[in-house]
This record gives sequence, structure tokens and C-alpha cells, in this order.
Amino acid sequence: MSEAAIRRLRFASGLVLFAYISLHLINHALGVISLDLAERGLGLAVVVWHSRPGTVLLYGAAAVHFGLALRTVFLRRHWRLPLIEIVRLASGFSLPLLLIGHVVTTRVAAVFFEIPPSYARIVTLLVASGSQGWQLALLAPGWLHGCLGLWISLRRFAWAQRWRPVLVALVIAMPLVAALGFLRMANEVDISPAVVAMRQPAAALRPGLAAWQTDLMRGYLLALGLTLVAGWLRHRWMARQEREIRE
Repeated sequence: MSEAAIRRLRFASGLVLFAYISLHLINHALGVISLDLAERGLGLAVVVWHSRPGTVLLYGAAAVHFGLALRTVFLRRHWRLPLIEIVRLASGFSLPLLLIGHVVTTRVAAVFFEIPPSYARIVTLLVASGSQGWQLALLAPGWLHGCLGLWISLRRFAWAQRWRPVLVALVIAMPLVAALGFLRMANEVDISPAVVAMRQPAAALRPGLAAWQTDLMRGYLLALGLTLVAGWLRHRWMARQEREIRE
């Protein structure tokens, strides 16, 4: 596959993921108005992304984008990069570390354990456990990674340069409004012990959910670690070959 085709594939898969993250932030932002409105937005998102075409599109794009990211890591010979690239890569590779737990408590819980997604349930459990700050941290890396990726691709166009101030304002405003929406929802939920107990996954399901989270985290770190080691070995081998040719 040519480099041009790989760039197009990376851009297309990134657009799908960016659309998903943007809709997720918009759902959070609806919480500024009310928890009920955010629940209705979540219901629409579930219809789209939990459908068979939506599932194939979303997780296919995620697999392609992650595979191409590992390819970039493997082929890179040095890490002396512009700041914008460093931030983009760091935000992209840090996102799964934050997101895996969220995916397990939402998508995995819904598909494999028949626990329907609900803002009321998720926000209640996060607030009760004191983990709402962790949820807010989820908002930034994926959004920033997508925005930087789009800007790197579009900055050569004159219209993008003209609209740059507006785009920068949007990059800053979207996660802030989403965070405000989440905090508003956190103030609406009931965190009394009885309600928290009712919204907890059944005790019999918790070990399975924990195992999913552990396995996904280990798999991600293993894939990234092996790619870094393989890339370093490749670089050492190529450097040795170049020295032998010069000699």
C-alpha cells in the first residue's frame, strides 16, 4: 500500500473516531440543560453506534487507526519532533489508558452483561466513588488528538488559516462546556447508599467486568511495548547496516 493510501486511510478512520468523540462531548454538554436531555442524546447515540453498521464502522476505524499508529511507532527512527506532533502523539496514546475503564462500564457492560447505558447510572457511580475528575480527564485527550490531526491535514488551505481563531476557540470551548454539563449532571443525581447500591452492577457481574478491564489494559500496553521494542531493534539493525556499507 502506498504512503498516500495510508495517509487517506488514517484520515478517514480518524474522522470516524473524531465524529464519535465529538458526539460524546455534545451529549455531555446537553447536561448543562438537564440530565434528562443528556439521557435522550445518549439514547440517540446508542441507536447510531450500537447498531451493526455503527459498531463495524466505529471499531473498524479504531482498529485501523491504532494499527497505523503502531506502524508509525515501529518505523520512526527518531523522536525529535515538532511540539504539535509530540502533543498529538502523546494525547493519542494516552487516551486508551483513560478510556478503557469507561468502555468496559458502558459498551462491554451493555453488550456482554446486558446493563443498559445510562448517564444516571454512570454519573451516580462516578460521583459516589469520587471518580468524577477521572471522567473529566477523559474529555480532553481524544478531542485534542483529533483536533490536532485535522489541523495538520487542513492547515495548508487558505480557508483554514482564515478561520483559525474560531477553530481555536472551538477547540477550547467544547471540552469546557462538556465538563460543565457533566458537573451539572453530577449535581442532579442521587448518591444516597440505597440508590448507589441499586445502580451498581450485580455482584456476580463485577469480576467479569474487572477481568475485561484488566485484559484490555494489558493487551494495549503489551502491543505498544512490543512495537516500541521492535522499532528500536529495527533502528539498531538499520544503523548497523549503514555503518557496514560506509566501511
